[in-house]
Amino acid sequence: MGEQPDDAAVTDTFELAGVPDAFQRLWTPHRLAYIKGGQKQVSSKETCPFCAAPERSDEESLIVHRGKHAFVILNLFPYNAGHLLVCPYRHVPDYTDIDPEETAEIAALTQTAMRVLRKVSSPTGFNLGMNQGETGGAGIAAHLHQHIVPRWGGDGNFLPIIAQTKAITQTLGDVRRQVADAWPEEGSGPDSED
Repeated sequence: MGEQPDDAAVTDTFELAGVPDAFQRLWTPHRLAYIKGGQKQVSSKETCPFCAAPERSDEESLIVHRGKHAFVILNLFPYNAGHLLVCPYRHVPDYTDIDPEETAEIAALTQTAMRVLRKVSSPTGFNLGMNQGETGGAGIAAHLHQHIVPRWGGDGNFLPIIAQTKAITQTLGDVRRQVADAWPEEGSGPDSED
């Protein structure tokens, strides 16, 4: 297509994504891989990021806790800082596919995650949920996962509505470290705040 004759008159001089400019752009180029691939990225257990994550280090995979039947991981494309996912180790798509032990552990890990997030970032609310199937809104429908999204007053400002952009205030690595460090030791009890 090339340059148009009037490009210079309507184009600013900033060329690097992420460099602040007079337009106050919020760049989210990391989402492009997710947007382009969609559901077709995960066609089997071998291509599933939730199956691959436990095989790598916690830091590399953004895992904050490993349980017996399930693990807790940061969402790579968070709605808010601290957006966690609880995933069973087994590659199953539906809530009705998990057994009673997996169900109990996913519930317990969700409760612990909420306590930890309250301790480290003081959210005033949460959204919890499982999107079942592609038409149900699951980003990765092939592997069941429970969302835990911390919420604060004013976090749903105009940016997501008008610009389809969300400002995340912390890096994923910093959030992972903060949540993992605050996760209670095994055997410290479900009501432990330490």
